[in-house]
Amino acid sequence: MDIFSKIAAGEIPSYKCAEDERFYAFLDINPVGKGHTLVIPRREVDYIFDMDDEELAAFQVFAKKVAHAIKDVFNCKKVAQIVLGLEVPHAHIHLIPMDSEADVDFRKEKLELSQEEFQSIANRIYAAFKA
Repeated sequence: MDIFSKIAAGEIPSYKCAEDERFYAFLDINPVGKGHTLVIPRREVDYIFDMDDEELAAFQVFAKKVAHAIKDVFNCKKVAQIVLGLEVPHAHIHLIPMDSEADVDFRKEKLELSQEEFQSIANRIYAAFKA
């Protein structure tokens, strides 16, 4: 079981933003900005384009709902969707609130947030997702 599967299963703590029976969303612990969220399928699949069409479509619809929640919480211009990352062999989408393209620069220094800040952000996104 990879680290993202363990997070979705609750074996490793996370700041949960949204979930259903097939997908899970949680805050990135090394965020490029406040609200930087990872969306994953619960099923272990390394490459997003290895998902069958139905699963990929459902994954995108779930991510869209999470993005709307993030936009509601952060009142940003858009929520960026980025698919990248080779360090974890589990398909995932980065959702990042943005007001400019500089907000999604992965080369910039990552934010350092307290546990309280992470939990507050996750709770707000989760509440907006459920609304």
